[in-house]
Amino acid sequence: MFLHSALLIAGLILLVKGADWLVSGATELARKQRVSDLTIGLTIVAFGTSAPELIVNVYSAILDHHDMVFGNILGSNIFNLFMILGLAGLISPLAVQSTTVWKEIPFSLLAVLILMVLTNVAFLSNDPGLSRLDGLILLGFFVGFMLYIYKQLQKDSVKEATTETSLSNTKTWLLILAGLTGLTVGGQILVSNAVALARIMNMSEKLIGLTIVAAGTSLPELATSVVAALKKNNDIAVGNIIGSNIFNIFLILGVSSILRPIAYDHLFNRDMLVLILGTVFLFIAMFTGEKWKLDRWEAGILFAAFLGYMVILIQGAAV
Repeated sequence: MFLHSALLIAGLILLVKGADWLVSGATELARKQRVSDLTIGLTIVAFGTSAPELIVNVYSAILDHHDMVFGNILGSNIFNLFMILGLAGLISPLAVQSTTVWKEIPFSLLAVLILMVLTNVAFLSNDPGLSRLDGLILLGFFVGFMLYIYKQLQKDSVKEATTETSLSNTKTWLLILAGLTGLTVGGQILVSNAVALARIMNMSEKLIGLTIVAAGTSLPELATSVVAALKKNNDIAVGNIIGSNIFNIFLILGVSSILRPIAYDHLFNRDMLVLILGTVFLFIAMFTGEKWKLDRWEAGILFAAFLGYMVILIQGAAV
């Protein structure tokens, strides 16, 4: 028990430090390559902080832990949207770009809606869940998202650099690699020991996936977005979350279901509905209060909603 707790703390420290390195390196890279912080947040940072979810889901799919596959992704996305954006917005109101409002946020909503259709409508069989065909469909949308990012990169590349850079290319990439490594290793250490502790407490696989594992694999996003908010880098803070949520559904669930078809428990529809409502709220929040900004009171609503969701989830599991 003591060893698991100590490793949890060690994993958390590694995650926070890795997030600091990643944000610093990614910001420096954006300046060197004349690429916007938002694009970097939607790609390098989003993929790096989604690495723990990918690792957990690949193992879960191979070992037939289907509830863990869906619980991890849905729980992580809910944690990202409500808890992390809520906390980051409470630290500092998050101003976003118009492309985030009109393109990235709607794209993240589209991802959840497509997932709901694929998991509740059996195209090739009577079994609910994600087939390999469904996985290819999800990956197809991921390719579409990456093409959109590529076009953004082309637009960014013609912009003039406005900030002097201070690190060499080698040091910049070492920071990014060290950050990604710290996030991945730290997340793995934290999740494995959190699951071990949860098993001791006799928690179900579904509840573990939606809570302990989801929170653990989302800690890289938490650390990265909080550090970015503290540094007033709103594009990294928001782009990281939106990008990670899109990656989680289209890329990670796509890969997971191609490795092995994933059975779906319709009880997860409740959690998917929470994610849909949260994404719609985020979109509406961009037009209430100060335009194109998540104000503190709106962030507070997200954070409070997450606490309420967790109470209902845990109480429901205890019944």
